[in-house]
Amino acid sequence: MNWKTAWRSFYYAEAPEPADPVLARDSTALLVIDVQNTYVERPPRESLSTIEQARWDTWTPFHERMRDTVIPNTAALIERFRREGMEVLFARIACQKPDGRDRSLSQKKPGWNYLLLPKDEHASQIVAELAPRSDEIVVCKTTDSALTGTNLRLLLSNMGIRTVVVVGIFTDQCVSSTVRSLADESFDVLVIEDCCAAGSSELHERELEIINMIYCHVLRRAELEALLTRPCQ
Repeated sequence: MNWKTAWRSFYYAEAPEPADPVLARDSTALLVIDVQNTYVERPPRESLSTIEQARWDTWTPFHERMRDTVIPNTAALIERFRREGMEVLFARIACQKPDGRDRSLSQKKPGWNYLLLPKDEHASQIVAELAPRSDEIVVCKTTDSALTGTNLRLLLSNMGIRTVVVVGIFTDQCVSSTVRSLADESFDVLVIEDCCAAGSSELHERELEIINMIYCHVLRRAELEALLTRPCQ
């Protein structure tokens, strides 16, 4: 099973296979979403209480996927786009005010989604393995969607971008919200499955089925790279 038949919900079980996307080098960009220090760094397990250790263990599969799959694949994809002379952009959660009063409501609600990440603090920075180059655009957002509340839509339009390749975290939250916003703005969107992660594999896989075929097409990194090798792109 390849990307044309995988990740289908029952809505699209009988839909015809999509055509290969056209990845023109001057109108295709890679967008890396929220791969920030706060999500990959955590304290030593032995320093935590019993309750905290249980939660630490719950998140271990996510951290292993980030370390072994998402970050290495994303780093390789970034380098491929750079070699091809294609645009690489980044979005990160970062508020302008130290007390976070400029955040959207979704980031102020209590619980796991409560996010206070001032823009200059270590926690809000892109991880070192994926560090942007000086000429690569980074937008700061206090929303789930990278288009809502930033000028990313205008920047993509100004650069003539029509196809956006999306990677990052979390598949079921900021990645999904951004993908839906891009689709609503009539961008062609590709999501790279093995460059994304959610809090659990179940959430990751279910969200891919939900957004595939209507808001985007879901591919693996190797499938995207094979398309990039095609001539006359």
